[in-house]
Amino acid sequence: MNFIGTYWSLLPPLVAMVLSLITKEVYSSLFVGIVLGAIFYCISAGTGFEGFITHLFDNTVGTGDDAQAYGLFNCLADKWNVGILVFMVILGTMVALTNKAGGSAAFGRWASKRVKSAVGAQIATLVLGLLIFIDDYFNCLTVGSVMRPITKRHNVSREKLAYLIDSTAAPVCVIAPISSWAAAIAGFCATGENGLALFCQAIPFNFYAFFSIFFILVIVLSKHDFAAMHKFNVTPATDEAETDHVGEVADAKMEATSSGISLKKLGKNGTVLDLVMPILLLIGCCVLGMIYSGGFFSPGETHMHFIDAFAASNASTGLVIGALSALILTIAWLVTRRVINFEDAMSCLIKGFEAMVPAMLILVLAWTLKSMTDSLGAATYVAQLMQGTSLQTLLPAVIFVVALFLALATGTSWGTFGILIPICVAVFPVGAPLRIISISACMAGAVCGDHISPISDTTIMASAGSGCKHVNHVSSQLPYAVTVASIAFVSYIVAGISQQWGMVTSGIVSWTFGLCAMAVTFFVLKKTGKLTRAASA
Repeated sequence: MNFIGTYWSLLPPLVAMVLSLITKEVYSSLFVGIVLGAIFYCISAGTGFEGFITHLFDNTVGTGDDAQAYGLFNCLADKWNVGILVFMVILGTMVALTNKAGGSAAFGRWASKRVKSAVGAQIATLVLGLLIFIDDYFNCLTVGSVMRPITKRHNVSREKLAYLIDSTAAPVCVIAPISSWAAAIAGFCATGENGLALFCQAIPFNFYAFFSIFFILVIVLSKHDFAAMHKFNVTPATDEAETDHVGEVADAKMEATSSGISLKKLGKNGTVLDLVMPILLLIGCCVLGMIYSGGFFSPGETHMHFIDAFAASNASTGLVIGALSALILTIAWLVTRRVINFEDAMSCLIKGFEAMVPAMLILVLAWTLKSMTDSLGAATYVAQLMQGTSLQTLLPAVIFVVALFLALATGTSWGTFGILIPICVAVFPVGAPLRIISISACMAGAVCGDHISPISDTTIMASAGSGCKHVNHVSSQLPYAVTVASIAFVSYIVAGISQQWGMVTSGIVSWTFGLCAMAVTFFVLKKTGKLTRAASA
């Protein structure tokens, strides 16, 4: 029996997602999906039990440039994946440093005098998420570590914080011209044209990203939530894993007990600047790291444009270079100011790694599951289905749905971009409105699928940044994402039909329809009791 290139190829990630929601345990669910994928492959290839073990851990198919590596070991050895893991450890260390130095506690004290309500805490989280647009990984972990004590103080649950973080991570990065996402998408658009210019033209039609941000504002300001989130808001302080709440007295007591220092001395000299400076260093160094990896400082490239360097950058390499540089400068800053001694700074390396272990484990398993799905040809199967669609005006909506399910099943937006964007570029001629709208639909659908997928690295990091259980985050966020996705889907139908009148007219008509649909949807959900007033209000 052949499972490769058929609808069976979508079963392993589907099983993993369903199991994770039923069992509330993501590690074993991902592993079951991985094993199922390896079984399907060895049955199709006729390799038997030995082939199953090989494919599960370390299998290379093909030779030369066409060789494809699959399995757990290959995922761990992949340079891109290693870079992301190192980047996470460095970010975890940065968080531990700011905690140890008292910078986070100082910011918490400063913010507590200015943020007076749960709404204020959530708006502050939203604003900070919008400002950190360089990379979604950086966004998730930084916003989570900074805002977690403030939202907790105002009885905003960790699940609500995770939703706010997740909705201002990928959705913000995918509409920011200067971000790791813009660089990646520009590379996928490369066809002799300026890929970044295509990306920028597609931004106004990225309905899911914009509508997600607007929907957050509506939800926060109206003080309403879906039932899936409301149950966590009722008792926000009873969730587990109370360790690592930045700036909280409980943390300070644990630090004082474990290190033998006085509670009064913990973070005594720390100021808000000891939190702000590391964040600024991270942003600045990550930008420099990105353009460095894109060849901006290479010999003979003195006239290279900044944007071109960003478009040609390697996000994994650039972020590691930038984060490591920022870490060294942060340690020098804190030690020089005598806020923390060098020995304590080095101990934060271990703490940062320990804090990131759960998220890193899920990431590795998710990458391996994607590897199994790729070996079964799931992406190719979905792409072929899309190419068989004949109704041109409905293609943006179709592409949105296809990208959504592809990203949902594989857990990766960028992989979806790499598959579908070249198809969009090839199907439509240069200058055609449908070309731009379809690229936007692909980006929006991929972000939506990534947003709701329990095996998505961004979703995993949002859980890690907020400190909530991953399954709780996925289940509580789902109603919001599905609501916005439905509005975006219909908006793409309107955009596809109205594109014959020109890009500007199509944009105005589809945006007007989408915003009106959001207002009507919110009113209906509120009247029917689907949305209830949040306990933290």
